[in-house]
Amino acid sequence: MRILIVGAGATGGYFGARLAQAGCEVTFLVRPGRARTLQERGLRLVGLGQNERIDPVHVTAGQLREPFDVVLVTVKAAGLTAAIEDLAPAVGTNTVMIPFLNGMAHMDALGAAFGERKVLGSAVKVVTTVTDDGDILQLNPIATWDLGEQYGEPSERVKQIVARLQVPGFTLQAIPDALAAMWHKWVFITTAGSITCLLHGPVGAIAAVQGGPTFVRDVLDEAAAVSAAAGFRVPDAECAASLAFLTEPGSTFTSSLYRDVTAGLPNEAEHLVGDFCRRARELGVATPLLELALMQLRVHEASRR
Repeated sequence: MRILIVGAGATGGYFGARLAQAGCEVTFLVRPGRARTLQERGLRLVGLGQNERIDPVHVTAGQLREPFDVVLVTVKAAGLTAAIEDLAPAVGTNTVMIPFLNGMAHMDALGAAFGERKVLGSAVKVVTTVTDDGDILQLNPIATWDLGEQYGEPSERVKQIVARLQVPGFTLQAIPDALAAMWHKWVFITTAGSITCLLHGPVGAIAAVQGGPTFVRDVLDEAAAVSAAAGFRVPDAECAASLAFLTEPGSTFTSSLYRDVTAGLPNEAEHLVGDFCRRARELGVATPLLELALMQLRVHEASRR
């Protein structure tokens, strides 16, 4: 099974490295700058006591010559349009596309470009970032990947992919109705991004102040209401688990959106929070706290220009 991984950042780099370490046939499609780093330093996984290096096969745009069996799209939202053009030569009749992006807008874009049936639903959970040296720094042991058809039970192609790509370093499972899992993750990501960016701190600091846990609950309730209106109700147990995680005393957890914003990096505020609020308005669900967070993010972004 030939696998193309589009992007070698915090998420694609982590999962791609684990697949390559296990002997999977992996090629990374990267930008020239990232290609130079991979050539000079290799792809390194650090943090949590690990310091591992692989020397991955990598190509840049224009070097793809034939289709791959599986294409993992792991770029961030801002790079999706260019990535779709760059990866097109890798998409053949039987190619399966698996996006790692959060939110839902990318599903529309990939479906329009390559056909909805080629695109599986996917939700990954991993806490990683890219260091100044270009290494993948793992901040938390969690590393999971849920995969399935957008609707319905896992198909034979999903089962075959899971069987081939289940390797050490993460847990991969086939799930039914993958769009539901993606919406549920979007609820969590939007809530985490909104509270940490709006209140400028990790969840432990937010939970420690008077009214903090209540504020987190209210934001989560707004997000869950949107998902329910879209037809993807978040189970009560999952909401309770998210609330417990986002109000854990002393936790240093921050969202990737917050880390990008505070570092002055390109971020996915519009793709995550903006698109979420847009869909909430279309569904007739009021989200005043999420709208407030979105306004703060937009003002911050405008001040950087």
